[in-house]
Amino acid sequence: METLNKKYGLWTSIAMVVGVVIGSGVFFKADDVLTLTKGNLIGALIAWVVGAASMIFGALVFAEFAGRIEKANGIVDYSEEAYGKKFGYLVGWFKGVLYYTPLSAILCWVASMYTMILFGSDNPTNSGMTWVVAGIYLILGYAMNYFSPILAGKFQVATTVIKLIPLTLIAIVGVISGVFNGVMLENFTSAAQSIGSSYGTLASAVVATAFAYEGWIAATTINSEIKDAKKTLPKALTIGSIIVLIIYILYFLGVSGVLPTGQIVTEGDNAISIAANSLFGGTAAVILTAFVVFSCLGTLNGLIISNIRMPFSLALRNQGPAPKLLAKVNQKTNMPPYSTIYAFILSVVYTVIWYGSLNEWFGRYIALDEIPIVLIYGLYIFLYVWYIKNFTDLNHWKRYGLPICAIMGSLIILYGGITNPSIGIYLGISVVVILFGLLFYRKEQ
Repeated sequence: METLNKKYGLWTSIAMVVGVVIGSGVFFKADDVLTLTKGNLIGALIAWVVGAASMIFGALVFAEFAGRIEKANGIVDYSEEAYGKKFGYLVGWFKGVLYYTPLSAILCWVASMYTMILFGSDNPTNSGMTWVVAGIYLILGYAMNYFSPILAGKFQVATTVIKLIPLTLIAIVGVISGVFNGVMLENFTSAAQSIGSSYGTLASAVVATAFAYEGWIAATTINSEIKDAKKTLPKALTIGSIIVLIIYILYFLGVSGVLPTGQIVTEGDNAISIAANSLFGGTAAVILTAFVVFSCLGTLNGLIISNIRMPFSLALRNQGPAPKLLAKVNQKTNMPPYSTIYAFILSVVYTVIWYGSLNEWFGRYIALDEIPIVLIYGLYIFLYVWYIKNFTDLNHWKRYGLPICAIMGSLIILYGGITNPSIGIYLGISVVVILFGLLFYRKEQ
């Protein structure tokens, strides 16, 4: 059986967690959360902290999995160990076909859109050039990951550091500014006076933040390529998730230290640019947009890393379409060429579907980013329950506390999905795709 070399260390693993979670959404979530809490800063902070449960506690549970189980793709390994080979296969099929590739299609478009904004495009959302640039980003992403996976790992670390720069600057300078200009005190005072009466739809605000925390699981897809994975991956999951939580909270406070919460709600997504201009001057908006492009490209790279590993990990188990072909490894690049091509084609297909959705080919908008999230957190709950039943050597907090908190975080996201009016269609599509995957499942002889 051909395998991939151990080439990634702790920093790349942490960058997979932080880099995939922090994409473009963090720059524009502040106003959404405040709107849902009716401008109450305390309520919004509670939403950010509670929303982190789906990531923090989930990551801590998976860190325990990672310390005990190491084969070829973490989430598939853990699912297979828990409920058997067929369940593990279906989880891998779902993650490969309905999770990573649709999200990578959206991210290449988002990165392209912000690139067009950076260059002053009149129609950045749906111009022909936007889609050309999106295609270029997708091709370059797959080419870099196939021909130089070590460079792709370094790129993941670099873009993670780059995307943290504007977040950290706004957090630190905004908080300091808010302390001296009185804006933050005013926001907290106003929130305290209306506490209990203006929390608004706190549950919906929690759901909004929970979606912003999604993506941490991507780090487990490279577990077989991480040096000393049973020690390194648990550290990466734990450290990475904590970094994300701290950055999100401080960034949110930084923005709230510059603008009154009412203005943030009124300005919407434009509030971030106004805050940046107020803190750093007129060129800040342009610089911030450039950072957003790098942020999106880093997330796209992390997703592509996961895209390539998923079909390869199934092929190693003699599962999925053409397993003997997809399991082949190029000795020069130490990467699977046919798994790369397979994942690239899927990403292209989803990019076309996303284009069709924005251009109303299907008579309605199809939210590719909403289809996978609900189901995957439902699958996580099964793993959390198995963890409670089987890890009997752990103390009470680790055995019961962590997974129960993780389950509660997952239920929050499930609640958000159930309240979506299109949930029936999305679940129907997901079930059909999963059942289709059974055609490529092979029982052991």
